[in-house]
Amino acid sequence: MARCCCRALLALCDRCQACAGLLPPGTCGPVCPDCAALLRPRLGGYCPRCGELAADPDAPPFLCNACRLSGRPWEGFAFHGPYDGLLRDLILGFKFHGRLGQGRVLAGLARDAYRRAVARTGEGAMDPAGPGGIVPVPLHPRRLAWRGFNQSLELARLLAADLGRPVLPGALRRIRDTTPQSQLPGARRRANIAGAFVADPALVAGRGVLLVDDVMTTGATIDTAVNALRAAGAARVDVLVIAR
Repeated sequence: MARCCCRALLALCDRCQACAGLLPPGTCGPVCPDCAALLRPRLGGYCPRCGELAADPDAPPFLCNACRLSGRPWEGFAFHGPYDGLLRDLILGFKFHGRLGQGRVLAGLARDAYRRAVARTGEGAMDPAGPGGIVPVPLHPRRLAWRGFNQSLELARLLAADLGRPVLPGALRRIRDTTPQSQLPGARRRANIAGAFVADPALVAGRGVLLVDDVMTTGATIDTAVNALRAAGAARVDVLVIAR
């Protein structure tokens, strides 16, 4: 029986965690070369403060109108790529089907995006000293019971192991069970999420934190979460999402 389990584990290790195809000999990493090409990071044509995407992916990063005119409540920002194609499929598979192997792939993409943002300077650069703790965007307890796990918390745990920083799962709580943002038009999302979060000053006051989520679309959820952390006395908030 033990031998069968070992064989099954070895077979899983030989499979691409994105497409489940066999990994070519000598492949370094959890995904095959074809999937790695589809998961290349977005390195140009985006706003460094919020990740808003421009039409030309080869353009240098530049501030969007919203960030130039009114700024954002966070300091550093990082993301991996647009929410489409294979990246979107991996996020949905992890989030709604509990495919933990894909979660490890996504955590690796998020870790690399974080490191790129630490290495750069200027607008949207991460704190080079690193965060005092990693804060996942929480689910309401009712939604958590329905889904069975919080994808942002699982990503934060995987990141914490890589970055050597503690996860602070109790630092931010969702106190209102809101309609899922994905089900609402952009104009209604900010009102829907208003007042949905409260942060614990005992865990964040005077501390720099890294807020982690899977996807940022309009930014309403991230804005509200960051403002709650600020209200609780967080000294600095950086934001890391996988897709934009």
